Amino acid sequence: MSKITVKIGALNFLNPVALASGILSHGSLLRRAAEEGAGAVVTKSLTLREREGYKTPTIVGAKAGLINAIGLANPGYKEFLKHDLPMARQGGACVIVSIAGGGVDEFRKISIAAERAGADGVELNLSCPHVKKHGLEIGSDPPLVKKIVREVRGSVKIPVHAKLGLTDNLTGSAIAAESAGADAIVAINTIRAVAIDVNAMKPVLSNTYGGLSGPAIHPIAVRCVYDLYKELSIPIIGCGGVEDSSDALEFILAGATAVQVGTAVALKGLTVFKEIAIGIDRYLDFYGFKDLREIVGLAHRR
Repeated sequence: MSKITVKIGALNFLNPVALASGILSHGSLLRRAAEEGAGAVVTKSLTLREREGYKTPTIVGAKAGLINAIGLANPGYKEFLKHDLPMARQGGACVIVSIAGGGVDEFRKISIAAERAGADGVELNLSCPHVKKHGLEIGSDPPLVKKIVREVRGSVKIPVHAKLGLTDNLTGSAIAAESAGADAIVAINTIRAVAIDVNAMKPVLSNTYGGLSGPAIHPIAVRCVYDLYKELSIPIIGCGGVEDSSDALEFILAGATAVQVGTAVALKGLTVFKEIAIGIDRYLDFYGFKDLREIVGLAHRR
């Protein structure tokens, strides 16, 4: 399936179907995702210090997806980079370290450490919808996005991806990230949501607010990628509700060079990566395309 290998800046993805951040936490599981066919894997978002996350319940099913508020639970960047990153790299796919800093210095410090530990790239989480001062508040501020990306880009040699969420400033923040040297934009993250238990008559999640993922957000995410493609020159990685090859192809036709899969891993298992990649390959054969690049953004030219 060489025709579906993709290049995202300096990174070579084995195929355009990557594991999204926040789904698998341990290095051994990241390795398994790569072995099962993920074209690249993204780690959980790492913070400066260990975070226990929110109390349970932290996840609830919705009619067309999941709502979660894990709270960026992670062992802290030093622990993860020391013990989990080496295991993840054994899978043979690119390993991209996701970073959730509370400010410019934290993003820069963890990025430098990730590069030294052997990460193939970093993904700046500027889009978490349920943790204050870590994510969406940052990503909705284009000048701050530009400052963070510029500082990280100037501190590491490995690729820097900016993950942005659904805000009124999405396009402006993406343009700011590109101008600051980002190698790719990842769009989008989960969307802020609330689930109410009608019998208990209160919110289900301990944090009240969580992030909605899965099929419910897919058309919104595709629209975001479609809009960003018209404004950006750097690659876009589509994320949101990818369950099968048709979902992935929507993103690619809208302008994404690759996609990330999250909720579908929990619902379908690790074989989902290979299934989607095979489906994309067969689609190209059916319509007579010789390379995936031929259809990136094709919906804009039809």
